[in-house]
Amino acid sequence: MTITGATRFGLLRQRDFRLLWIGESASSLGSSVTSVALPLVAVTVLDASAFAVSALAAATWLPWLLIGLPAGAWVDRLSRRRVMLVADWTSAAAFLSVPIAAVLGRLTIGQLVVVALVAGTAKVFFATAYRAYLPFLVSGPDLLEANAKLQGSEQVANLAGPGLAGLLAQLLSAVGGLIVDAASFVVSAICLTRIRRREPILARTPRRLRADIRDGLLLVARDPLLRSNTLYGCAANLCLTGYQSLIVILLIGEIGMSAGETGALIAATSLGGLVGAMVARPMAARFGSARAVLLGKAVLAPVGLLIPLADRGIGLALFVLGSVVIVAGIVAGNVVFSGFMQTYVPSEVMGRVTSSVQLVNFGAIPLGALLAGTLASAFTARAALWVMLLGFALSGLILLASPLRRLRDLPAGRLPVSSASAL
Repeated sequence: MTITGATRFGLLRQRDFRLLWIGESASSLGSSVTSVALPLVAVTVLDASAFAVSALAAATWLPWLLIGLPAGAWVDRLSRRRVMLVADWTSAAAFLSVPIAAVLGRLTIGQLVVVALVAGTAKVFFATAYRAYLPFLVSGPDLLEANAKLQGSEQVANLAGPGLAGLLAQLLSAVGGLIVDAASFVVSAICLTRIRRREPILARTPRRLRADIRDGLLLVARDPLLRSNTLYGCAANLCLTGYQSLIVILLIGEIGMSAGETGALIAATSLGGLVGAMVARPMAARFGSARAVLLGKAVLAPVGLLIPLADRGIGLALFVLGSVVIVAGIVAGNVVFSGFMQTYVPSEVMGRVTSSVQLVNFGAIPLGALLAGTLASAFTARAALWVMLLGFALSGLILLASPLRRLRDLPAGRLPVSSASAL
């Protein structure tokens, strides 16, 4: 996968990609707002307990474990654009049900959990389908630019979403803010509806769902590049989730910062994702796509060990530097590797391969938070951070032990699927 130069705004001149980009960006913003808006409703309107708020967070991620694999098989059988449209309209309806129930005096924590489950399920299908749909819309040489723009807007959404959720709650009330949240998914659906290019209809022999799921798992397990990146993602997510779950405890509980200072500092570190999306293409062009992945995900990871050194004064600069560098590295590596996957994996199995990878990667998220919380309870938040970030630094060894270290560029060919009965 050799990288060629491209104009900065080249793909945004293409109507269909521009609509996909706007729609996915709106959907990402809605998901980011939801991560704060839904717990705000639970706490401010229903006076929910800490356990209930935790249950909302768990409900958002649980669908990845429950239906992640069959979702990939279903996406490969259906129109990807139609799947995304259904996911957007479902999310909009789910979030709109909250203010309606509140006006009628019927809102309960049980409904919020159901809304989180429904929205999480829709996110599983949307995320799987859009990664499989992108190669239909964008040619192979432009996939790196496409992923950079999509991930760049996603990082901006992640940065702006929590603040926007707080502002909406202040202006419209926590419940009223969810109306704007629902509107973001409507915008996404309208943009997707206006895309002119239609996917080709792929003739496939009817097969059992279990066989399709097995094929996706086998393709990931048997290919050394996909397997190593998936295992790395699992280890890295476990450690990074643990690190993220302890940031507030470290900054407020141990360093003594105010809530406002903590929010501003965390927002500043989120800029690393935007930086990573911007530098991914230049890194791949200069060093090679395989080396860019290694640089972003493995070589820069030890910089995160600056984070546990955080303290007042210069120590805060170390915290920001460590956080920005590791987030930028991960996003840059993901941009390059995502573009590679979309040219490497045949479109007819892309949904199953994507869901197999995401199941392993996202399945580690709740475990990371649990492990970090256990370590922090037994020792201190700072000690737990040392363990989590050391584990993250060592996770890069998975990639260094893979064939990736011998390559300058990722392969330009297609993944052979004859070993699994995918076709």
